Amino acid sequence: MYDAGTHLDASAFATLLVEEREDRFRVQLHRPETRNAIDQAMVDELHQVCSHLEQAPKILILSGTPANPETGSKAVFASGADIGQLRERRRDDALTGINSGIFDRIAKLPLPVIAALDGYALGGGAELAYAADFRIGTPALRMGNPETGLGILAAAGATWRLKELVGEPLAKDILLAGRVLTGQECLEAGLITELTEPDRLHAAAQALADRIAAQDRLAIRITKTVFRTPREAHPVVDTLAQGILFESQAKFDRMQAFLDRKKK
Repeated sequence: MYDAGTHLDASAFATLLVEEREDRFRVQLHRPETRNAIDQAMVDELHQVCSHLEQAPKILILSGTPANPETGSKAVFASGADIGQLRERRRDDALTGINSGIFDRIAKLPLPVIAALDGYALGGGAELAYAADFRIGTPALRMGNPETGLGILAAAGATWRLKELVGEPLAKDILLAGRVLTGQECLEAGLITELTEPDRLHAAAQALADRIAAQDRLAIRITKTVFRTPREAHPVVDTLAQGILFESQAKFDRMQAFLDRKKK
């Protein structure tokens, strides 16, 4: 049974709104005054979340700021890195991999990561979304990497993750020609797996988390690890991983339950 005492203190975060349940952890990026630009404070707080989820694995749901009809503000996932901070960074800052380090850590979390995307997901915001295992979007989603227009490159995962996700021709159009995809175009390219209206986005992310949570947790963790293994390591890694799962009690219990249902 999960120990509620291990929950993170939500009040300790300044750039994130967090909500924790027994099997999932929701993070809402929360710098609305900067359209959720990813600054050093947000990176530091995302590292805190990762440290927690590495010790107490849960499904992670990432989202941005929803639209607010009362103020007229539009939805935004993340408009990119904080340009004010980015402008002052030099070679040594780039070599530390500030954003690439946290995005890679998020990608390697033990259990799946879901990105719920509405509004702008640009630059570093797009790269954060690329690091997720699943992406769900709205028609208002606008995703792309305008870094070359700022005299830099998308160095936090887009140059290789995006090609794996959508193929080389479209990845080059986004990275080299500044193309920004709509939500519908993201769906057609396979960059997102579901398109839903903004008022259903949270429910869609939770429904996906429910489907994942219904699977065996150890099998999910091992499958995610094996999925990321280089091609040349298969099928040896698959066989060893299966050997571990064949000894798990959940395997016996779940298969027996399946056989019992067939008898009815």
